[in-house]
Amino acid sequence: MPTLSDLVVRHTALDAADLEWLHSLVSDWQLLADLSFADLILWAPLLPSAAETGDEGRDGHAANGHGERYGNGWIAIAQMRPTTGPTVYHDDVVGTVVARGERHLIDTAWNERRICREGDPDWSTGVPVREETIPVRRVLPDGQGRFLAVIQRSTNLSSARTPSRLELTYLQSASDLAQMVAEGRFPFSGDEPILVRSPRVGDGLLRLDRGGRVTYASPNALSAYRRLGLHADLVGAELGRVTATLCYSDEPINEDLMIVASGRAAKETEVESGGTIVQLRAIPLIVGGGRIGALVLIRDVTELRRRERELMTKDATIREIHHRVKNNLQTVAALLRLQARRLQVPEGREALEEAVRRVGSIAIVHETLSHAPEEFVDFDDIADRVIAMAGEVSAAESAVTPRRVGGFGVLPSLIATPLAMALTELLQNALQHGRPRRLQVVVERVEPGGDRLNVTVWDDGQGVPEGFDLDSSTSLGLQIVRTLVEGELSGKLSIGPREGSGTEVTLSIPLPAG
Repeated sequence: MPTLSDLVVRHTALDAADLEWLHSLVSDWQLLADLSFADLILWAPLLPSAAETGDEGRDGHAANGHGERYGNGWIAIAQMRPTTGPTVYHDDVVGTVVARGERHLIDTAWNERRICREGDPDWSTGVPVREETIPVRRVLPDGQGRFLAVIQRSTNLSSARTPSRLELTYLQSASDLAQMVAEGRFPFSGDEPILVRSPRVGDGLLRLDRGGRVTYASPNALSAYRRLGLHADLVGAELGRVTATLCYSDEPINEDLMIVASGRAAKETEVESGGTIVQLRAIPLIVGGGRIGALVLIRDVTELRRRERELMTKDATIREIHHRVKNNLQTVAALLRLQARRLQVPEGREALEEAVRRVGSIAIVHETLSHAPEEFVDFDDIADRVIAMAGEVSAAESAVTPRRVGGFGVLPSLIATPLAMALTELLQNALQHGRPRRLQVVVERVEPGGDRLNVTVWDDGQGVPEGFDLDSSTSLGLQIVRTLVEGELSGKLSIGPREGSGTEVTLSIPLPAG
């Protein structure tokens, strides 16, 4: 399915600032859908064709009477279903094109710059549906308004009944928000995008008057305040004062709390009392140029924050374990290095030095994981350190500096450790036995999806012996590489002569999805 950005760029005359405004609207219009108990569809005017542009002055097809051109119809660029009521549209309509005149209320809202509610319910689908349209306005820096699109609000009336106080409050609040959209006051310009975990309408809703007093409290909102320690009724109380009394009896009052709880600004905050944590989000209601009140969405996030703290504690513990493992490995490497210096047998000394390098490559992975917030690491950093370590060891003999071409990217730690060890073995093998002048590690993520990693280590040295067979090779290093690649990484390993001279080793490793 095409995205909102794709549809706007390809089919409309809206500019980048208009698109940003529509993204802000769509990121937060679940609020309007839930308060309305209705589906929302965002219709943008199609780009005028060349023929329409040429006929603009004669037939008016490309103009709306306000100096803005649009084509012979509308395209649906976004859709939202309510979580508070039945949907009208079970299928997605994004990308649908309708001709001008086919949806009378959309044309009227666009041409007359007003919310359209006239008309009887539509029974064409077998279900009574009330249609309304809301023009979407963006206020320009000079104070002028620019209309971008039209919201079609469709309410399924099949379950209509005498509305409760909650439903009446929802509908009145939806009406105020719709008017703010038409006036260019919602979404709130300059604000950060609303987080996915922000309170929703069903979590709890308070409606405040202009003075910050509660005129309506939903049952969920009242329950959240009961858990904070409230014993009186919320309706009629000044929300900022009540909340401050509950949460800040012995310490300075959080200034953000008073701003949010009074509904003076579109902000979020959290309050805590008696072990209960409640999230508040304020939506000022500004209609006709003046603030008429506010909505405050309430959500009890006590359990969510408790789980987050547990995860943070576990994460810190895991990182500390990685740090200690790295320290222990470095101690083992130091002991092996000390033992190697005392050996008089060259073969024994060389074997211990190889063991030191192997332990060191594992320590590098654990050191990286000790700084990573998750069990994923930027393997480019690990690879560069492994390559540098190999180059330092070979400096006295061949003075070859290995190079990396391409990027590994972020890899899970389960892949990082065996891959680092395999890379260490291949580099050391090339430097010790190939005596190359050039040594490169070439990395490629295979498309599509980048779900396979190909790593090629090549050199221009002596090459593999004639008749070389990996299956019958007695090299400990190659046996280790083969075990790591084929056994632990479920990959494929191939070794052969490089065209021209030298050796080429290729690893093909599958990566987990996502």
